[in-house]
Amino acid sequence: MVMFQEMSPRDDKSESIKGQEHNKGVKHLCEMGITKVPKKYILPTLERPDNSITTELHDVTNLQLPVIDFAELHGANHEQVITSLAHACQNYGFFQVINHGISSNVIDEMIDVGRRFFELPLKEREKYMSTDVHSLVRYGTSFNQMKDGVLCWRDFLKLVCTTEAHSQWPSSPLDFREMGVEYARETKMLFQSLMEAILESLGLEEKNTHNKTPKTHQESGNNKHSSKREENYDNIIKDIGDGSQLMVVNCYPPCPEPELTFGMPPHSDYGFLTLLLQDEVEGLQILHKDHWVTIKPRPQSFVVNIGDHLEILSNGRYKSVMHRVLANSKKSRISVASLHSLAFTAVIRPWPMLINDENPKRYKDTDFADFVQYITTCDSKHKNFLESRKLTHIYT
Repeated sequence: MVMFQEMSPRDDKSESIKGQEHNKGVKHLCEMGITKVPKKYILPTLERPDNSITTELHDVTNLQLPVIDFAELHGANHEQVITSLAHACQNYGFFQVINHGISSNVIDEMIDVGRRFFELPLKEREKYMSTDVHSLVRYGTSFNQMKDGVLCWRDFLKLVCTTEAHSQWPSSPLDFREMGVEYARETKMLFQSLMEAILESLGLEEKNTHNKTPKTHQESGNNKHSSKREENYDNIIKDIGDGSQLMVVNCYPPCPEPELTFGMPPHSDYGFLTLLLQDEVEGLQILHKDHWVTIKPRPQSFVVNIGDHLEILSNGRYKSVMHRVLANSKKSRISVASLHSLAFTAVIRPWPMLINDENPKRYKDTDFADFVQYITTCDSKHKNFLESRKLTHIYT
């Protein structure tokens, strides 16, 4: 089957690609020497990056995200940091974390080994190619290559982070598995600490409960409520510790015509938090006040964004924000996204304490199976899973 018709204005290698060649990834297309973007990757004019919502009215191309100094969470400025965290989650859906305790060696080595994986010959990379979204290890391209009407300029390696899955991770480069496992372990611990702080910022943690003066008889009813609150909090902390982690190493090769396509289309992330590590190349944009703005990379920091599950848990108080990645014509970009949530079998629902007459339940209960069903059936223009989980009677 011919995937790209020959047209005289684009008569070069980009239009001679036949069959399923594009399914081998954009890195492969670049290695073939294309000089124009194949038609399979070209967006309709009105959907291209320069023709969508812009930053012009704000006269800004870079947004300074709120910065959370993780070290200060454990110091005298704890309350101030919690307040800043709540503000970031409510008003941005994104923040940057510095002084997070993960060594520069671990960070630098993860970016380096990720880059070296994508520099391997295609015959090595394609050992892990799969269209099965349940695969423990999956090398692929675009967003959902079997469903996307227009492909995006991105290759990826997805890794389920469990002890059982580690043995199936790539063994080449030789240090990939060792570096990846260490990085996954460190980011999981950081996620757990951030979630404890976020739950506190939502008022879901009853601090110093065991040090309080015993209640009077008249207050015994409140004691029962407090015990239930502690039990719920302890359960969610345990569930977070036992939760799922998915690591995605992304490669965005230089694109000959970046104005025609996306590195990643607008989308939201499904889980609780995504911890993003990126190299020095810009590309990430978030939707802020109805305008797309670029997030400038900050060395040795993590960009953290609220996922759909956390918006659901907070019953809409904290926001899962749409974001996208631009392609560029000059440099390859590497990023590593660590996506965290509860176990794949767990049901996510709004926290009962955040539901009342003034703020009724706003979201359906959901689980990972709902998300998989969504991404395997949605069309290429709609990648906002959260919209499918909203209770429509609240918004009509």
